[in-house]
Amino acid sequence: MIIGDIADGLTRGVETTVNTVSEAFFEPVIRLGVTGLSRAGKTVFITSLVANLIARGRMPALRAAADGRIKTAWLQPQPDDTVPRFDYEAHLATMTGAAPVWPEGTTGISELRLSLRVQPSGLLGGMTGPKTIHLDIVDYPGEWLLDLGLLDKDYATWSRETLARIENREEAGIYREALAVADPGAKLDEVAAKSLAGAFTGYLMAAREAGYSDCTPGRFLLPGDLKGSPVLTFAPLPEGAYGRGTIGREFVRRFEAYKREVVKPFFRDHFARIGRQIVLVDVLGAIHSGPRAVEDLRHAMSDILGAFRPGKNAFLSQIFLGQRVEKILFAATKADHLHHSQHAQLTAITEALLQDARSRADFAGAETTAMSMAALRATTEDRIEQGGRTLDVVRGTLEASGKRAAFYPGKLPEDPSRLLNPARQGAEAWLDADYEVMRFAPQPLELKPGDGPPHIRLDRAAEFLIGDRL
Repeated sequence: MIIGDIADGLTRGVETTVNTVSEAFFEPVIRLGVTGLSRAGKTVFITSLVANLIARGRMPALRAAADGRIKTAWLQPQPDDTVPRFDYEAHLATMTGAAPVWPEGTTGISELRLSLRVQPSGLLGGMTGPKTIHLDIVDYPGEWLLDLGLLDKDYATWSRETLARIENREEAGIYREALAVADPGAKLDEVAAKSLAGAFTGYLMAAREAGYSDCTPGRFLLPGDLKGSPVLTFAPLPEGAYGRGTIGREFVRRFEAYKREVVKPFFRDHFARIGRQIVLVDVLGAIHSGPRAVEDLRHAMSDILGAFRPGKNAFLSQIFLGQRVEKILFAATKADHLHHSQHAQLTAITEALLQDARSRADFAGAETTAMSMAALRATTEDRIEQGGRTLDVVRGTLEASGKRAAFYPGKLPEDPSRLLNPARQGAEAWLDADYEVMRFAPQPLELKPGDGPPHIRLDRAAEFLIGDRL
């Protein structure tokens, strides 16, 4: 074990103990991590959650709001001065303006503090006045969370698994061609190294666009100020005994540097302090993309659960000293793209994916659950007659054309295994159905005083994540 990791662990333990004592006697802090896979809507979720906690008219399932125990809620300066602030006001204006559009997604970590004045419940509640509880929301890319799985792997293992995963993917064609003519055993040539890394990055971008979830290393997609640096200039190679000074040996070194200089600092400085976590998942998008995307999502969910199981990794055991994530919610987003008659099927599919993830990750510890939701409802429901059938549809404004349209995505199966089994077996396409997706623009809103933006089950998500602390 590295002495630096031990020192980091002891420091984190002291900080956690101080924070715990401070919270017990002063103002409690709930630190909520929000991440998402493949454009699942993190920015929309955070914006709508904050707006609906400030104006709580649409939050009946959040018991502290329904009981009137949340007296007021307001934004405060965040405690982490070196982390960018989540631009709540700009995102809310974008989503709820006269001509609303979806806000731009975030490309890095950001944070926001919402403070709530809450009247305690129970026997002592009437004897004490309201107390302040701080909700610190930490927004970070899902690709960064998946990077945690790299800490348990060496370069050879990561390369072997990645090359096996992309062997039959059309999106990886250019990279496979580049790899076929490359010579990893040749003397290091930065032009050749950048060419391979660029082709691999191109594959990752195409895979994300196609609906695949496991697109690691995550910083290749969101490089920030690391763009062009050696730590992001490597790619998976076939196994071999690469000599000193070769491209293969240098890629091994850069892979280890990526874990040391990029992955570890993020989890040590930010992830280790998260107590509650929501993972937003575009299950409908994966279903539309086909069985391989669903299977990839299943593996990604198990890797995410593994990220919250510190016992197996010495580094994680140190950064989690005295702190653990207590609740994890996997939320299938875009439930408003389905008529409510199919929400139960979407939830059941998400729960089945989560159950498989629990089994693969051998996970135990935090309380986990799954649900379907929409942080901002962009459609209304209707029924239409078509071909002698009555179809439950949703109506909305198409993002691409601006035209109003009724949409029926196809009937999701009652039994999730109808989707999960073909996905496990490597099927190329669904045999008995075709599932479509549409991209709807947000609708113009006329909000009554006291009401936040319309949603589906956002209040239930909030009750699971923070209700017990209110």
